[in-house]
Amino acid sequence: MTERLEPSSAEHHEVVVIGGGQAGLSISWHLTRRGIDHVVLERDTVGHEWLDTRWDNFTLVTPNWQCALPGYRYNGSDPDGFMPRDEVYAWLRGYADTFDPPVREHVEVTGVSLAGSGGFTVDTTAGALHADQVVVAVGGYHTPLIPRFAEKLPDSILQLHSARYRNAADLPEGAVLVVGTGQSGAQIAEDLHLAGRRVHLAVGNAPRVARFYRGRDCVAWLQDMGHYDIPIEDQPGGLGKRENTNHYVTGRDGGRDIDLRQFAREGMALYGRMAHIDGSTAYFEPSLARSLDAADAVADGIKDSIDAYIARENISAPSESRYVPVWRPEHEPTEVDLEAQGITSVVWSVGFRTDYRWLHVGVFDGEGHPCHNRGVTAVPGLYFLGLPWLHTWGSGRFAAIARDAEYVAERIAIGDRAVAVA
Repeated sequence: MTERLEPSSAEHHEVVVIGGGQAGLSISWHLTRRGIDHVVLERDTVGHEWLDTRWDNFTLVTPNWQCALPGYRYNGSDPDGFMPRDEVYAWLRGYADTFDPPVREHVEVTGVSLAGSGGFTVDTTAGALHADQVVVAVGGYHTPLIPRFAEKLPDSILQLHSARYRNAADLPEGAVLVVGTGQSGAQIAEDLHLAGRRVHLAVGNAPRVARFYRGRDCVAWLQDMGHYDIPIEDQPGGLGKRENTNHYVTGRDGGRDIDLRQFAREGMALYGRMAHIDGSTAYFEPSLARSLDAADAVADGIKDSIDAYIARENISAPSESRYVPVWRPEHEPTEVDLEAQGITSVVWSVGFRTDYRWLHVGVFDGEGHPCHNRGVTAVPGLYFLGLPWLHTWGSGRFAAIARDAEYVAERIAIGDRAVAVA
């Protein structure tokens, strides 16, 4: 499946795909089926990020039945379950084995620019290539984000980003502060809590969703309702959806809600959004109650839409009472002495920033995000694939990569024909 790229400034391909994860493999499948000459360049190994940036107890939050790549679906014994990290990695590697994609591992792309003779020059750690067309399939999460005020923490407190967290035992003894409650932050807080660690959690504005409602996984209801197929331009807020934080929920132990209020009842210390740090003192905004209520409101809104769908379609489904908050903050601490609380570690789960400094083609907005329509840019022959909300809610997950890849592959084929006609 893999080969080493020998330095050669003369090497040419119709298409160069950058990235050997699920998006890169998906477009390669389509290109292979169409007989389009291409190569997939991967700086590490195929699917490595599933192992390198997820913790030991990580599971998918979408059911296994939703895992589908072009010509390849989950066919295990637990379609309604949630694959753990190592199984996801093995499943993706198994996909590559089904069609032998032309992947070259351990080849990092260091620059892409327009070639004077047309097409693109792709510079790599193993030499330069020329391509008629380029697909950038490196995802949207590149550089772990840690706020600059983290530099003010004393050296005695270990700091790491959520992408580097593996398990509770790897951290020093003592309490742990987790900052951020997106999917990773909420699940890592749960992982530490279940391991018996004292957890302090800075709660952000991420929404939540119930795992199950009225007899089914909420993902199954939303799938039937067509929510994963709605184009981003038809969503409330339009393209602004690309900045939204994912709902927190877990697939652990067969799947369940993540209820931060219940964690608080069990001893987890909750705070509002972190504001800044001065030495060993952390300061928080008085936003906890507001954030918890807002997350619950989103979960209730999803249930409202499911109720309406059930009624509209006359579906027989069990009734279910609504969630009642099990805990409310009596007061909101706005500053905490970390050392006095025995906090020896901080896990930053505040996201990533994109890094396309190597892509020297003018397709970016003022914040460095690529401008595209369903992955197609204004620069002929340059495409993106595998980005969150590339086209629909399902674009950043296994649910819709096959559809997105097919669309981009068709555009590439059209581009090939246009070149041939010219």
